[in-house]
Amino acid sequence: MKFLPGIRFFKTNNMKNYTTIPMTLLDMGEGGNHLIIKVKINGKTGNLVLDTGASKSVFDKTRFERFRKDAELTKNAQLSAGVGNNDLISHAVLIKKIQFGKLVIKEYDAVLMDLAHVNESYVGMGFKPMDGVLGSDILYVFKAIIDYSKMTLTFNF
Repeated sequence: MKFLPGIRFFKTNNMKNYTTIPMTLLDMGEGGNHLIIKVKINGKTGNLVLDTGASKSVFDKTRFERFRKDAELTKNAQLSAGVGNNDLISHAVLIKKIQFGKLVIKEYDAVLMDLAHVNESYVGMGFKPMDGVLGSDILYVFKAIIDYSKMTLTFNF
């Protein structure tokens, strides 16, 4: 299995080589939908938007404090683009442990950005704010399968 930089994972001997987690479909109106998954970050539950078009998983800088108060942030020299905005300042941070079902990724090099504009939209539509976006960096490495008929996301490892 090929690994991208910043992704290391842990697998116990009794685990299968895949894990499947449920997805929730949010009706965003006008025919749009967002897929939401639950994740554990450093042992605390969070909500991520599943975005196959995002090249990298990104976490909300403000909401991230509840997962790791002692996090040391490093400002990225290059501006980030996407997430409905251009030229956003981003920070690098190390997530000690992120878990999707039975898949545990340790020491994940994450990106933090101000996702207030996204969360304002979610709250304005009556939804809970999101803790981040699950992007293709993790989806690709673990050969993720989105099953719309069962509303599940499967990671292979």
